[in-house]
Amino acid sequence: MTHRMTAAVLAAIGLFVSLYLWLWKIGVLGVLACGEGGCETVQLSAYAVILGVPVAFIGVVGYAAMLAVCLFGLHGAAAERPGATHILLVLSGVGVAFAGYLTYLEAAVIHAWCRWCIASAVIVTAVFATALVGWRTLASSPSPRTSP
Repeated sequence: MTHRMTAAVLAAIGLFVSLYLWLWKIGVLGVLACGEGGCETVQLSAYAVILGVPVAFIGVVGYAAMLAVCLFGLHGAAAERPGATHILLVLSGVGVAFAGYLTYLEAAVIHAWCRWCIASAVIVTAVFATALVGWRTLASSPSPRTSP
């Protein structure tokens, strides 16, 4: 279950990135450290909120869900079953699609790049790749025998 441990670490990092952006968005943090990037431009754009919910908070929820699935899949009977890997593959796949959409908006609509957002897109893609490797490994391994 190395893929789940790796994905858990990546999801925890993604959770902190999203949490940082969300805390800035709601005014808890005063300064957004971004170097010379356009983080504030992106975070203050109309596209940084969907149906009244900050996109960064959606990231917090998504990464927290991925982390929870990974941690659940490391313990007890769940460690031997592929279910957690399948759920992680779906969650991270949705995350990759959402990150792709947001990256498109940065490039084609907002015309500014947020380094934190790019980092998050890389992280969720790495979680997806890790889950995909785990899924392929589980699919190619012989299934455990069940006793009658």
